[in-house]
Amino acid sequence: MANDKHAQIDWERYRQGVRKSTPVDLNESLEEKKKRVAYLEAHPKEWKKFYFPKYFKYPSPEFHTTASNRLIDAFLRFKHWYETRHWARGLSKTTTALFDILFLVLTGKLKFIVYTSSTYDAALLFLTKYQCQLDSNDRLINDYGKQKLEGSWTEGDFTTRNGVRFLALGAGQSPRGKSNEEIRPDCIVVDDFDTDQECRNADIIKQKWDWFETALLPTVDISEPYLILWLGNIIAEDCCVVRAGKISDHCETINIRDEEGVSVWLEKNSEEDIDYILSKMSWDAGQKEYFNNPIRMGQVFESMRYGKCPPLSTLPFVVIYADPATSNKDKPTQKAKLQQSCKAVIIVGSKDAVTFYGYKAYVNVVNNSRFIDWLYSANKYVGTQTQAYTSIENNSLQNPFYEQVLKPLIVEKAKEHGGIISVSGDDRVKPDKFFRIEGTLEPLNRDGHLILNEDEKEDPGMKTLEAQFKSVSPNSKTMDGPDGFEGAVAIIKKKFSEWIPEQMKLGKRLKNTKRY
Repeated sequence: MANDKHAQIDWERYRQGVRKSTPVDLNESLEEKKKRVAYLEAHPKEWKKFYFPKYFKYPSPEFHTTASNRLIDAFLRFKHWYETRHWARGLSKTTTALFDILFLVLTGKLKFIVYTSSTYDAALLFLTKYQCQLDSNDRLINDYGKQKLEGSWTEGDFTTRNGVRFLALGAGQSPRGKSNEEIRPDCIVVDDFDTDQECRNADIIKQKWDWFETALLPTVDISEPYLILWLGNIIAEDCCVVRAGKISDHCETINIRDEEGVSVWLEKNSEEDIDYILSKMSWDAGQKEYFNNPIRMGQVFESMRYGKCPPLSTLPFVVIYADPATSNKDKPTQKAKLQQSCKAVIIVGSKDAVTFYGYKAYVNVVNNSRFIDWLYSANKYVGTQTQAYTSIENNSLQNPFYEQVLKPLIVEKAKEHGGIISVSGDDRVKPDKFFRIEGTLEPLNRDGHLILNEDEKEDPGMKTLEAQFKSVSPNSKTMDGPDGFEGAVAIIKKKFSEWIPEQMKLGKRLKNTKRY
């Protein structure tokens, strides 16, 4: 009971905050108000900023505006619309949806909203924010009238004076027979439907998906307009929000950083803030929460071995291998271009082409300029201790990019770094990335012939390389570090095979006269 009391106090504080943030102009004439409201409704972005100023501490990113315009326009133009937003943590997916739904409600387009989540309590928490805005936002009340309908304003199930019903449902609750008089649900919002624990059990995911498909979704009237909106980042390879995305009219994935490694909402999430939070969690946790990339660790590489690497001066040469972008099954289609692009530069050496040492690793989501800086840094790391062969992956999917973008950048950066480095493109035809890594590197690691530099164990790049090794699987999206390591091993083996035969003399065998 005490917890309920504290929760009530918190919501009252929330309501007071809403009231204080939405003052109205009492001197505005009725004609001026009508003109202003008409303008705002014709410009949804301005509508949101005016009615919900508390949420606009930071300027809205472009993807917010694009998503809202698309949803509102699609619902008004098409009879039915099904959308999924895989937005990372910290990108305000729930709040943006609140703006969109309330716009459609208050402009008379929606009549019955069902809000569902993993549990009833979670759904109630989301829906109460709608309720607080409708009964406490003075600007909404001033322009659209009082929304609170006495006798029909209970938590989790309330109806406005204009007859719009809001209902909270937890996964598995029976929605059958739910209607707003003769109106069946015309909007279903599914928010944070998956949980980490449930995603570990395929049977539970199937049960929840079956409930949505067979119990909740059919509550809509198929002959009337309706909107289905899924919200949630991807926390497992198979989860309900992933299944929803596959059948949506529109599905978008937005990570905390874009394909160039830059914050997608820089005004709110600075690079320093992102780096800090990522530094406080494991690589796989960061990938799941902020990059829509759930990782299953230890499927192929259960653990990695660290050890002392031979001095560089004792090696005949080392290979600096660079992986600049997606390739193989991650072909650069329009969809893939929107995905996170991780880059890698790996320094690998060997004395005998039997045991391979990873001296240094640069692995992260960065732009092309930073990627080339890595190449120069790697060459400085090796210095004059031994010969360094620097190679950039340059398969058929990457060749124009290598020639037109990376090579000019290498030249451009030469003066900044005190002289140009020698780089060649690795244009060998490669099998699938996963099978190359598994087939070439897993046996080496299992037999103790793949060693990571213990002096670099706490370096962010080496830690990411180790995490990517442990995340290697047929469906993994981030194997750029291991891919670069495999590329270096392949070059080292080739050079040793070409080098050793040169030490041998070939000639005609003399006849032994003592043999029959």
